[in-house]
Amino acid sequence: MTVHPSLQTYADAWTHSIEAISELVQPLVEGEWNRATPCPGWSVRDIVSHVIGMECEMLGDPRPIHSLPRDLYHVRSDFARYMEMQVDVRRHHTAPEMTAELEYVLIRRARQLRNENRSPDHKVRAPLGAEQTLELAYRMRAFDVWVHEQDLRLTLNQPGNLDSPGALVTRDVLLEALPKVVAKDAGAPTSSAVVFDVSGPVEFLRTVRVDADGRGSVDGAPSLGPAVTLALDWETYVRLACGRVRPAAVADRIKVEGDAALAQAILDNFAVTP
Repeated sequence: MTVHPSLQTYADAWTHSIEAISELVQPLVEGEWNRATPCPGWSVRDIVSHVIGMECEMLGDPRPIHSLPRDLYHVRSDFARYMEMQVDVRRHHTAPEMTAELEYVLIRRARQLRNENRSPDHKVRAPLGAEQTLELAYRMRAFDVWVHEQDLRLTLNQPGNLDSPGALVTRDVLLEALPKVVAKDAGAPTSSAVVFDVSGPVEFLRTVRVDADGRGSVDGAPSLGPAVTLALDWETYVRLACGRVRPAAVADRIKVEGDAALAQAILDNFAVTP
C-alpha cells in the first residue's frame, strides 16, 4: 500500500496495464515492433517508447537531448513535439533493447510506488514544464497506459482487459470531458440534455445537461425528452474519445436518436486526447 489510499486505485490500475503491455510485447519478433497502431503516427515500438519515456519522467530522469526530424506529419503541436522526443530517440532500438528498458523502468517504478510517501497534492513535473499534483499524475499515467494497452491489443489481435481497473479510470477521465464536448465544442442549445448510453464490458448511462448560461454538467440521472441520445458500445466510445477512429468509420456501431445535426456535431468533436 502507498501512504495515501487515494493514490492506490491509480497505482493498481497502472500496474495492471503496464504489466499487460510487458507481457504483450515480450514475445514479439523484430518486424512486429514496426506494425502501425491506431495511435496516429505511432508503431508498436513508438507506443512502448512513449510509455518508457513517460515513466522515466515520473522517476525524475532528465529528458533526452534530441533533435526531431521535420517530416513527422503527426506532430502538429508543442504538446505532440514534447511527447515525440521520448519516442523518436528510441526509433532505432532493437526488440531486445526495448523489452530490457521496459523491464528496467518497471522495476524502478514499482520500487518508487512501494516507497511513495509524498502527499496526493504534492506538485510534480508535467509536460511542457508545467506542474501537476501527484494524484493527477498517477491518474493520467493509469489512463494513458490502459489506452495504449488497448492500442497494442488491437494491433496484435490480442483483445482483453476492456473491463480492467484501468478501464474504470479511463471511463472517469473521459466522462469529465463530456460537458465541454457537448456544451462548448458541439454548441448544444441552452437548457438541453444529451444522453450517452454505453453498453459492453464497462456500461453506463450519463446525461450532459446544458444550463441557461450554456455551461455543461454530467450526472447519472436519465433525462426526459433529451435533444439527443447516443447509444454505443464501450470499445467504440473509447476509440472515438481517444481519437483512434473517425465517427464515419464506426457509424454502424452508433445509434442516434433526436437532433441529427447536434449528434453529428458531438461526434465530430468527440476526440478529447491531445
